Amino acid sequence: MQKQKIKYFLYARKSSESEDRQVQSIDDQINRLKALAGDLGIEIMEIITESHSAKMPGGRPLFNNMLERIESGKADGIICWQINRLSRNPVDSARVQWLLQEGVIKSIQTIDGERKPEDNVVLMSVEAGVSNQYIIDLRKNITRGLYSKLEKGWLPCLPPVGYKNDKENGIIVNDEELFSLVRKMWDLMLTGNYTPSGILEIANNEWGFTTPKRKRIGGNPLSLSGLYRMFNNQFYAGTIVYGNRTVKGKHNPIVTMDEYDQVQMLLGKYGKRRPKTKDFAFTGIIKCGACGCSITAEDHTKIIKSTGQLKTFTYYKCTRKKKYYKCTQKGLVNVNDLEEQISNEIKKHTIMPEFLDLALKIIKDSSELEFEKEIKIYQKRIKEISNLEGNLDNLVKMRYRGLIDDTIFRREKGELIEKIDSLKDRLGNINIASKNNLELTQKCFIFSTYAGIWFNNGTNQDKRTILNALGSNQTLENKKLLIKPDKWLIKVNENYSTLEDEYKRLELDKKPLNKGQKSQLDLIISQWWTPWE
Repeated sequence: MQKQKIKYFLYARKSSESEDRQVQSIDDQINRLKALAGDLGIEIMEIITESHSAKMPGGRPLFNNMLERIESGKADGIICWQINRLSRNPVDSARVQWLLQEGVIKSIQTIDGERKPEDNVVLMSVEAGVSNQYIIDLRKNITRGLYSKLEKGWLPCLPPVGYKNDKENGIIVNDEELFSLVRKMWDLMLTGNYTPSGILEIANNEWGFTTPKRKRIGGNPLSLSGLYRMFNNQFYAGTIVYGNRTVKGKHNPIVTMDEYDQVQMLLGKYGKRRPKTKDFAFTGIIKCGACGCSITAEDHTKIIKSTGQLKTFTYYKCTRKKKYYKCTQKGLVNVNDLEEQISNEIKKHTIMPEFLDLALKIIKDSSELEFEKEIKIYQKRIKEISNLEGNLDNLVKMRYRGLIDDTIFRREKGELIEKIDSLKDRLGNINIASKNNLELTQKCFIFSTYAGIWFNNGTNQDKRTILNALGSNQTLENKKLLIKPDKWLIKVNENYSTLEDEYKRLELDKKPLNKGQKSQLDLIISQWWTPWE
């Protein structure tokens, strides 16, 4: 009769964490407890459900509110699945035990029994202690498992964008959809021509990039903060930083450590985003020829005496950031002077549009001949692969008949398979190499023809790209810009000036050409093209 006078709260809890994977679902708990309450004649005032872990004190607002209402006399009993549904930490356990011991809670009914104020407190403490110890042991086991995986060279948590977990083998593999796109973002950043904001716009708007879809997150465009985290994450360079440990990962790196360091330099100290208020075309590309520091730019505003108007001028100078080296360079270089020097450099590698058309035609004809050669090579390698596979079949038959032992069989089989795989790899590289060479040659001729026009009429971004394409080791010393030309540009312009003079002397730029002029034109082109062949 006394039990019927007690008013109970039905409390059902389930965490999404590993501790509760074997616990009944909340709906199942409620249904079973309702049936138990009916059998025992228990009056349920209210059903309270919560999806929170009980590992940490104070982390369950509904649980705390329930105890406060019990303390205020709204109810004096709790019915739950097991004691561990009420707590898995010593703070909440002590509070529940104290309320039960003082009679504020008159009954705690679970699926396997009832706890009353007059019961032995040791048993309740032991039960609560077992729940708490389970969490401690679970944490130790999880931590040991995580660091064991780390020692083997694998990130023991969710990998960053571009990778995914192979749950079957317990390793991290490339994400087929995103790996190449992430590499393209690094490539854009490595050029030095793009800001992270510009890369983000290209990735989201042009490529349609979205983060991997997971249960509660993902499936959205990449954020700017996410892009910065990507560029600042050593995981992409093959290094895993986890907790206070750094290990060499076994996953496939997207960039080399040198490329990673270069991006950090472009982003600023420690890879943090650099504030940038001005758009200067050539900063971050040119180095000081005296001390090796970067060349920076700044605006100077002056009053023009003749007009009385304010005018802004842009100048380039050495950053002088080496503390223990005194740079010998003096003075500033006006942006107009610098652009004029770049224009003069471009002129050294410029060809006439007429030569571009002829060059592209020759490239096309040459590529057709090259394709015929590739077909012959392809057929030859296919035959070699077929012969080796025949030898492999014969080897298997010899082992089956007992003509050779296991040692010889394994050795010969391994050598044959290695040769077959090598030929197949080389087979796939034939067309790729030819295609890449063809595209590179075409782009080189087009650049040599129109780079000057693009530079004079382009944006700061265009000018930056063209300066990068001109060559490497751009240095500024004594106000003079020095560039090591790209080898392709040197090749394009070999003997070009002499041939251009001959072209104009023979007036081959005038149309139509007679038979003799056509022969002369063919001779000029062949002289120019021979080194390329």
